[in-house]
Amino acid sequence: KTKMAARNRDELISLSDSPRQTLERQPAPNFNNQHNETQLGIDKSRSDDQPQVGYDESDSGCGAFVGTIIWVISMLLICCTLPFSLCVTVKQVQEYERAVLFRLGRAKKGGAVGPGLFFIMPCTDSYKKVDLRTVSFDVPPQEVLSRDSVTVSVDAVVYYRVSNPTMATNNIEDYSHSTRLLAATTLRNVLGTRNLAEILSERESISRVMQDNLDEATDPWGVKAERVEIKDVRLPVQLQRAMAAEAEAAREARAKVIAAEGEQKASRALREAAEVIAESPSALQLRYLQTLSTISAEHNSTIIFPMPVNIVDHFRPRKNQNDQ
Repeated sequence: KTKMAARNRDELISLSDSPRQTLERQPAPNFNNQHNETQLGIDKSRSDDQPQVGYDESDSGCGAFVGTIIWVISMLLICCTLPFSLCVTVKQVQEYERAVLFRLGRAKKGGAVGPGLFFIMPCTDSYKKVDLRTVSFDVPPQEVLSRDSVTVSVDAVVYYRVSNPTMATNNIEDYSHSTRLLAATTLRNVLGTRNLAEILSERESISRVMQDNLDEATDPWGVKAERVEIKDVRLPVQLQRAMAAEAEAAREARAKVIAAEGEQKASRALREAAEVIAESPSALQLRYLQTLSTISAEHNSTIIFPMPVNIVDHFRPRKNQNDQ
């Protein structure tokens, strides 16, 4: 009985310890991995739901069956109406154009086609032409308040081209109109951070900043901004008058400074000339004669001749000298 009781006690202890051992042997659940897997699953589902531009996804089920029936009917119509069906099925694009094909509403794999001839199905395919040439347009004059609270009117010209026809067709409704609106908004935003002096003197840097901003914003649309130029900066009439008065005052001040410097140099030269003439009295007579020749060359009716006092001494009687 004692042995049986000890054996039953050992069995009960082993049974009570077995759940603990199984719990210790089982690894702890990694909630981080589960969260990551869940997040990856969400991201995969999101990426699957997003349409891929230029990729021809195959329909499943009823859509694929209906598409196949329409394609077969189109081929039969083309074969039955040959060669007249070639006028509808064969299309042409120029060297500067590309055609984006859609089959049953989906963009075909391979991107845009062209230049030259290409084949379309009359009932299932549609296409849209995109011009790849550089397009220029004028940005309307924008009333901008500069950083130093001065209202200016600025207009510009923008040059752009389509770099990816598929993205320009599928990612935006009207890339030309959107680019024009974005250019006007970018011009206002860039000029609003500059002073009036910077707007007038740093046009190249402003054009470069505008081009970088436009190129970055239009890249998802398949549009490349090639060049941006500031055409004209128009100031208010009152501000023009104030700036003109300021410039005139500055010019007058510089003129007075230059005149004063000239008079200073002239006075120094006259002092040196007087010192030279003082050393030789005959030099003063020669200077009088040169002045008379200059006056006579101008056909003047009145000539003023300065006479030195020393000449009178030669005509005085020499009585005083004899008395001495």
